[in-house]
Amino acid sequence: MAGEITETGELYSPYVGLVYMFNLIVGTGALTMPKAFATAGWLVSLVLLVFLGFMSFVTTTFVMEAMAAANAQLRWKRMETHKEEDDDDSSTASDSDILTPDSYERAEKQPILSVQRRTSPNLFEITDRVEMGQMASMFFNKVGVNLFYFCIIIYLYGDLAIYASAVPFSLMQVTCSTTDNDSCGVETDAKYNDTDLCWGPLRRVDAYHIYLAVFTLLLGPFTFFDVQKTKYLQILTSLMRWIAFAIMIVLALVRIGKGQGEGHPPLADPSGLRNLLGVCVYSFMCQHSLPSLVTPVSSKRYLTRLVFLDYVLILAFYGLLSFTAIFCFRGDSLMDMYTLNFARCDVVGLAAVRLFLGLFPVFTISTNFPIIAVTLRNNWKTLFHREGGTYPWVVDRVVFPTITLVPPVLVAFCTHDLESLVGITGAYAGTGIQFVIPAFLVYHCRKDTQVTFGYGTVNKHRSPFHHTFWVGFVLLWAFSCFFFVTANIVLSETKL
Repeated sequence: MAGEITETGELYSPYVGLVYMFNLIVGTGALTMPKAFATAGWLVSLVLLVFLGFMSFVTTTFVMEAMAAANAQLRWKRMETHKEEDDDDSSTASDSDILTPDSYERAEKQPILSVQRRTSPNLFEITDRVEMGQMASMFFNKVGVNLFYFCIIIYLYGDLAIYASAVPFSLMQVTCSTTDNDSCGVETDAKYNDTDLCWGPLRRVDAYHIYLAVFTLLLGPFTFFDVQKTKYLQILTSLMRWIAFAIMIVLALVRIGKGQGEGHPPLADPSGLRNLLGVCVYSFMCQHSLPSLVTPVSSKRYLTRLVFLDYVLILAFYGLLSFTAIFCFRGDSLMDMYTLNFARCDVVGLAAVRLFLGLFPVFTISTNFPIIAVTLRNNWKTLFHREGGTYPWVVDRVVFPTITLVPPVLVAFCTHDLESLVGITGAYAGTGIQFVIPAFLVYHCRKDTQVTFGYGTVNKHRSPFHHTFWVGFVLLWAFSCFFFVTANIVLSETKL
């Protein structure tokens, strides 16, 4: 995530943008959602999912409004610069043109535009890709900017820890869950401990650590270089993702239709709310990537409606995936990574399909890990950057990549509890990015717009939730999430 204005990129239609947003939001979090649903109960899970989807949509419109305001500010500054250059070329300054300190102060306090507000609707057109870091620099003070980057960095660390544990965990489950005469993978009622044997004298946890070491050695070096996800790699991983999701949903529906469904989820179970909250927040995360998604859309006339349609489709998909899962499998048999539930002969007859679903997270996550790592490294650089300064080679090429790679690998070494990792990342850093930052961004961008362009100026991409009440409501909800999750963790640890 760059903290600067970047190239817009090749334009695409609004419907292509809708597909891109769908692909961005529906990721790793979706694979941990079925277990969270089963743990918290289907009714409370459905209510919370719909509510969090709505709240995420609200803050998405906040970010789009802030993007339009940032574009207007930049466009107006360019217009002012060109005007000053034209004035310098056409005339020379006279004594009467020089502002006294008093008149200068009055000029600074009044709006740039006159009372007539000669603003064009095109002034708020989103044409420059202004990343969230740049918007934070435009609308926040120094403390706010540092807190923004701190929140982004913590979230990306959580992302990397989830990825670093998901791949070795999937490989361990697929390769260690087979018996000598059975290649079906995870057995129907098998319950494995990390201390169980995997290959010969090696325990399952040893196999997990070996896979983690190999994963780090293969993908870790990319952190020291600049990499980006190519268009064709994105198409390939998206295709694999949708094939996997479609297979899982169809197989679960077939089992339920045949009367082989084993799940009897409760209506509600408060003990599962903490992880469900974090998983749902994590599963709707897209705000940090909106500038890259929205700016290249060729026509933004009905942008808010299309985004709303996207959220409705995503809600329907999450509901379908989770409900088929919790009624197909018993709650205590659902795996942290839902794909691993299909590594059973009684669920999937074809060995190739079992292997594809079992290793699906390995392929898709492995392509994302270097991208997220480089993004985190660049955010560290931006956070400590000073105007006009450069980093020594050792700091730039060794220190920053190292502090990027080591912490998530250490977390993955200590635990592979994916549901908790996703839950904590979503409930803390995810809540900050999805709720707190957009709320403060839109609040300050509205104030800046009024000061710059005059009161009554209307942003053409203004959020439908433009009343100040919604900003306060989002912040209240965010801090309620922080308090609830923290209290839940403290109480859980006290009981232990």
